[in-house]
Amino acid sequence: MHSYNKAFFEQLDRQDPLRRFRDEFVLSEDEIYLDGNSLGAQPKAALAKAQEVVAEQWGTDLIRSWNRHHWFQLPQRLGDKIARLIGADQDEVICTDGTGLNVYKAISAGLSLRPERRVILLEGSNFPTDNYMVQGLVAQLGHRHEIRFAEEDELLAAINEEVAVVCLTQVHYKTGRVLDMAAITRYAQERGCVVIWDLCHSAGALPVDLNGCHADMAIGCTYKYLNGGPGSPAFIFVAKRHQGAALQPLTGWWGHAAPFTFERDYRPAPGINQMLTGTQGIISMAVAEVGIDLMLEASMEQIREKSQALTQYFIELINSECAEYGFVLASPEDKERRGSQVALSHEHGYPIMQAVIDAGVIGDFRAPDILRFGFTPLYTRYVDVWNAVSRIKKVMARETWRSPVYNQRHAVT
Repeated sequence: MHSYNKAFFEQLDRQDPLRRFRDEFVLSEDEIYLDGNSLGAQPKAALAKAQEVVAEQWGTDLIRSWNRHHWFQLPQRLGDKIARLIGADQDEVICTDGTGLNVYKAISAGLSLRPERRVILLEGSNFPTDNYMVQGLVAQLGHRHEIRFAEEDELLAAINEEVAVVCLTQVHYKTGRVLDMAAITRYAQERGCVVIWDLCHSAGALPVDLNGCHADMAIGCTYKYLNGGPGSPAFIFVAKRHQGAALQPLTGWWGHAAPFTFERDYRPAPGINQMLTGTQGIISMAVAEVGIDLMLEASMEQIREKSQALTQYFIELINSECAEYGFVLASPEDKERRGSQVALSHEHGYPIMQAVIDAGVIGDFRAPDILRFGFTPLYTRYVDVWNAVSRIKKVMARETWRSPVYNQRHAVT
C-alpha cells in the first residue's frame, strides 16, 4: 500500500493535462462534487447560452428561429457531435427525447429485424428504466415476446438462437462494472442476435467505439458525463446498415420523410431522422450543446487515464484510511473493468451518504446499500480525492451519520 499525502495529489494536479477544464464549470471550492455520474456540473457558458436562446432567439426572433438559428437541425447537429465521442459515423446518431423513449424505440426496431424470434435478453440489475420500458413494450405487443434476465457471469450462456435482441449497459449504473462490448457483440451476432448498448454511464467517461465493435444500436443520455443539464435530451445510434429497415413505432411528424409537406399518411425518413418523434425541447437541447462541445475539446484517452487514476487513488485511500468502518468495494478492483465511479457497500449506506453530503462531499445512494462516488475527469481534481476521503473518515470516526436527521429518507436518494 502506498503512503500518500496532500502534497502528492496537488503535484498531480499541477501536471494534469486536463486541468484547464475545471475553470469551465460552476463549482464551489467548499464542496467536492463526486456525482457527475448522475448529474454533470454546469458549464459556465451554459447560462449565457440559455439567456441567448430564451431572450434573443425565442424572445426576439420568435418562430423565425427555426430557420434563422437552425433550431430544426439541432437533433442532427448534436447527434453528429456525440457520434465523435462514441465511435459512430456522421448521420448515425440523433439527439432526441429521453433515455426511456429511446430504449423503447431501439428494442422495437431491433425486434422488427428479427420477427421470427421472441426472446429479449436483459440484465436483471439494469437501471430500472431499461427493464420497465421493455416490460411495457412486451405487454403492448400482447405478451408474444419473452424477457429473459441474466447477470454478467450468465450472459454468454443465455445468448442463443432464440434471442432476438440483447440489450446491455456497458458501464453498470450501480457498480461501475464495464462489459466487454466488442466480445459480447461479436458472440451475440454470431448467433443472429441484434445487440443494443446503453451508454448512459460510459459516453464521455471512457472511449467508446460502436462501429469498431460492430454494434447494431445504442442509446445514452447527455446529463451525466456530457454535462448537458438536468433532463437534457438523450441520443440514439443506429448503424447505417440498419437504417431504413430497423423502424421505430413512435411515428411522429419529425420522423416523416418530408415533415413540412404535411401528408396525411406516414412515410418514414430514410436515415437516422426516423428515430425522431415530435418537436424537441429546444432550450434544453441548445444548452446541452455547451457541455458536448467542451467534451469534444478534450482527449478521451486522457480522460480515461485520469479517470482510472482518480478511482484507483480513492479506493486505495478508502482501504487505508477507512478500513475499520465496514466499507466493502462493490466496483471491480481491476481498473480496466471499472468505469468512472466507485461504489462502496455498507449496511448503513443511506445515512452515511447523507452525513457525507452534509460534510461537503456530494455523492449519492442506490438501494439497498450502495454509496456511489463519480469522478468526472474534466473537473474533478486529484486533491479532491484526498480531501473527500479525509471528510468521509471524519464522518465515520465521529459517527455523525447516526443522527436522526440523516436517517430520514428523501424522495431522491
